[in-house]
Amino acid sequence: MSEFRDVVVVGAGPTGLALAIALRQYGIDVVVVEKEARGKREARAGVVWQRALEVLRDLGCAEAFLAEGLALRRVEVVAEGREVGGIDLGAGETAYPRPLSIEQDAVERLLGERLREVGGEVRWSTEAVGVRTSDDGAVVEVRGADGLGTSLRCRWVVGCEGSHSVVRKALGIPFEGARRPNLQCVQINAEADWKHPYAPDRSYFFLVRGASLGVSPRPGGGYRFFCFSTDPDPTIDHAPTVEEMRALVADAAHDPGTTLVPTDPPWANRARFQDRFAGSLRVGRALLAGDSAHLWAPIGGHGLNTGLRGAHNLGWKLAAVHRGWAVDALLDTYATEQRLTARKVMREMRHDVLELPPTRLTLLGMRLAGPHLMRGEWFAGRIRTVLSDLAMHHRESRLSQGGQDDQSNNRSRYGSLRAGDRLPDLPVLLDGRRCRLHELLSYERWTLLTAPGARGAPFDEARLRRLTDGYAMPVEHVRPYPARSARRRLAGAGSLILVRPDRHIGISTDTVEGLEAYLRRWFTRRG
Repeated sequence: MSEFRDVVVVGAGPTGLALAIALRQYGIDVVVVEKEARGKREARAGVVWQRALEVLRDLGCAEAFLAEGLALRRVEVVAEGREVGGIDLGAGETAYPRPLSIEQDAVERLLGERLREVGGEVRWSTEAVGVRTSDDGAVVEVRGADGLGTSLRCRWVVGCEGSHSVVRKALGIPFEGARRPNLQCVQINAEADWKHPYAPDRSYFFLVRGASLGVSPRPGGGYRFFCFSTDPDPTIDHAPTVEEMRALVADAAHDPGTTLVPTDPPWANRARFQDRFAGSLRVGRALLAGDSAHLWAPIGGHGLNTGLRGAHNLGWKLAAVHRGWAVDALLDTYATEQRLTARKVMREMRHDVLELPPTRLTLLGMRLAGPHLMRGEWFAGRIRTVLSDLAMHHRESRLSQGGQDDQSNNRSRYGSLRAGDRLPDLPVLLDGRRCRLHELLSYERWTLLTAPGARGAPFDEARLRRLTDGYAMPVEHVRPYPARSARRRLAGAGSLILVRPDRHIGISTDTVEGLEAYLRRWFTRRG
């Protein structure tokens, strides 16, 4: 006998768990099925960047992450034994200025705890073996640890189970791309006896010909040593030995006396990579997220972060369409936005000079120009911007004031802050109280900011409320007053800023008519 759920999520990795939390916060009946008997006990991904910490705040678990992780302040760069300089990793306009060192087993455990808090469920030892879709739902065939099969009927199914996604294969979606040649990553968690001082908020990169060694402090003590290098013998597939890693660290750090002692529990890994994208992230009632949708070498540690941000994007849109608050086309914008986001991240990481195995020319440039560049704010700011993901936007999306259908969105009519951008977390006053903009937002609704001091006559608040109340989508009205330091940042924005649940600007306009046209395009009317 089959059972019925609103949503079945296949895969209990970080993306699947985050998506389930997001849906539960909207009251959606969701179940996660996972073929493994329990959560992963491997360290794997090690950094959560600033934008992903904002995602975790919306999911109600950022503070739990901060309590277990280490906030990273600075990274030092050494090229062929010569100190090049350091970069401060802190970012502005966010409540989470520093990235967090925290390993994937802790990430999955904390997300699992949060999912239980919001009434979600993971069915372990339950493997999805087949998926069928129809116009009004899907059927997921699952097999338990006892080998017996059953069916889960649902309105929606989301594949978050990784590169060998059953959902993607069942839909016949191609996984386009190929193996990344001549690149491997070897890693170990270990205590080190070497010449470099330990600081819980400081990371290192050591660059030598053909190898980039990253060293990051880890919660619980010791370091994560990870090295992206050329791959002279792709037939070697076992994890690196302690001696192999010790020799690599000693060579890259120019410290022959280095010794390593593995942490308890020990963890080491050797990985090779593929660059692949699913041909589509949505086919009717079925969607893809995380590694089921896209894969690339984890340069910059952005695989986990991009998966979390994708779940954040998908959760509120799927809930809105399921509840009848928005038109079905809203869900299509997840697919287009996430594919473009993943491609942007992959493109940026292909030019990451700190983590890709350096060539002779790269090393020469780092030695000669690196100290000057790192002393300058432009280069350091560029690195922070790329890593933090805070500047990642959806300006090209149809959901951003019509995107390419509205050419005014692609001009600088509203200054640097445009539709599709993440709303910066700026200091404001509300009813005489000091707060920050993101405190006025919520993942469970849209927010209409009536910008003070903007162009044009004051708006009729009652008219605005009647307008938004006519649609099923929840919209909160807020009229903040920017602090002096925030006024210049908001000066070019429209008089009305409608902010999506995921903190991106949907429309920035000076007219009620413009806002009304936007609502009519994407929201459904009440009753």
